[in-house]
Amino acid sequence: MSKKFFARTLRAAAAAALCLSIAAPTAFSQAGVTPSVKPAGNQDAAKDAPKQAATDERAEAVLRRAVDALGGGAYLGVRSMVSRGYFTPFTEGVGGLPVTFLDYLVFPDRERTEFKGRGVSSIQTNTGETGWLFEGKTKKISDATPEQVRDFRISMRTSLDNVLRGWWRTEGAALSYVGRREAGLARRNEVVRLTYADGFVVEFEFGAKDNLPGKARYKKEAAAGGETIEEEDRYAQFQLLGGVRVPFIIDHYRAGVQSSRVNYQEVEFNRAVPDSLFSKPAVSKALK
Repeated sequence: MSKKFFARTLRAAAAAALCLSIAAPTAFSQAGVTPSVKPAGNQDAAKDAPKQAATDERAEAVLRRAVDALGGGAYLGVRSMVSRGYFTPFTEGVGGLPVTFLDYLVFPDRERTEFKGRGVSSIQTNTGETGWLFEGKTKKISDATPEQVRDFRISMRTSLDNVLRGWWRTEGAALSYVGRREAGLARRNEVVRLTYADGFVVEFEFGAKDNLPGKARYKKEAAAGGETIEEEDRYAQFQLLGGVRVPFIIDHYRAGVQSSRVNYQEVEFNRAVPDSLFSKPAVSKALK
């Protein structure tokens, strides 16, 4: 089977960072408040109903142009992705040894990422408000911690798919236009902002000329009640695949220093992904 090349969305990069205990994707926000985590289950159907989202027509226009630049209907028609590539952690801006990953992503909130490298393997799986992990070295399967679930929620809020597909509307976030921002020599980005009711803010930058995604910026608490750090994801090497334009590389920065790189090498769109991949196995042997 011939290889197909693709760059996964921001959410997959976040899962990779979670699994390897590397910082999740970065971005800058005006309010450094960590989003709250809803309890699992549906205790009150009325509370789960979509909320009215506040929007700014200038910001909406920026998003429409970005969707068109990424492929329009072809981009919006993607419902699942299976991808392979390399994840490279950085220490003080210096790249380390890359590990391979295999990622299964089903919109809007199911993801399983498998890693192999350095003689070990691991799996990070998230489904909405729940998740589980497998550590190959110890053969241990465990539930995701509240902090890991929180980080996954942050990764969803800061993903390109969230802002471009309008999932933020169900949380009642407000969309606003920030203006233009310098983005290099003779380059400027259009900036839009999502502001959530709990105070979490994420800004997305899109090229003023090509309308392609440039950055996602926000602030995240390093630990509960701890220091707030500016985080940023940068998208590069856009290529056209099946009518969809995607970035081959996602670089992550924490406090202005690169902390990881995701480099995609193979992808399939809308491939059937069995539900069993996201179910927590009773024993590690079931993962083979």
